[in-house]
Amino acid sequence: MPTIKSTTGAEIFYKDWGSGQPIVFSHGWPLSSDDWDAQMLFFVQNGYRVVAHDRRGHGRSEQVTDGHDMDHYADDLASVTAHLDLQDAVHVGHSTGGGEVVRYLARHGESRVAKAVLISAVPPLMLQTDANPGGLPISVFDDFRAQLLANRSEFYLNVASGPFYGFNRDGVETREALVRNWWRQGMEGGALAHYEGIKVFSETDFTDDLQKITVPTLVMHGDDDQVVPYADSAPLSAKLLQNGTLKTYAGFPHGMPTSQADVINADLLEFIRS
Repeated sequence: MPTIKSTTGAEIFYKDWGSGQPIVFSHGWPLSSDDWDAQMLFFVQNGYRVVAHDRRGHGRSEQVTDGHDMDHYADDLASVTAHLDLQDAVHVGHSTGGGEVVRYLARHGESRVAKAVLISAVPPLMLQTDANPGGLPISVFDDFRAQLLANRSEFYLNVASGPFYGFNRDGVETREALVRNWWRQGMEGGALAHYEGIKVFSETDFTDDLQKITVPTLVMHGDDDQVVPYADSAPLSAKLLQNGTLKTYAGFPHGMPTSQADVINADLLEFIRS
């Protein structure tokens, strides 16, 4: 099983398939690199090298006690890119992984990076504050923590079978295989990392990070995202980026890279080739 020792001391699992221009994928909470199956298989078949890692405490990476913050996430990603000597890479981040990509670019620079993509991503800031009145109140995230503490397995099943893929919407048929795979990935990771990760994805402010990014960046978001609400995320991020492009998907849910993979993959390929 391929792993590296991050500069921060954690053992990080990664996948590295194919050859060509590298595309690096950063997954969402509380999942693993397996959540990118539909993208990694598609792009390796289209002549790209695809790389994805499990965030510390998630998936097959080490369940460390500390370092559950966005700076450590970004440093772990930088360790993977340096270990594999990736150049001219396209970084794609979903949800919390979108924040990881933004912090990585701002913290470690763009010398290895050609483009970036943020999908259903948490920046600029999810939490409601005086400066961000459109955000979600802290009570939402306190409820996440309470549900995780009470019964993590049940909580994850409810998320996957409900808002994540929009299966709670009228007329949307539940795809049981997606629910089971989401639950499997979540339960493979560590409860501590997932608990502390709620604070990371909800309270990290990426405003300054976004303004530092100069590479072309595509911001993709569904307007029926029930996890990271559209209005307070994608349009604001696109405006803060120096070279950002917003692409909005009518009716698409938070988990659209999996549930609408054919559409997302085609648009990713077009952006990468452009």
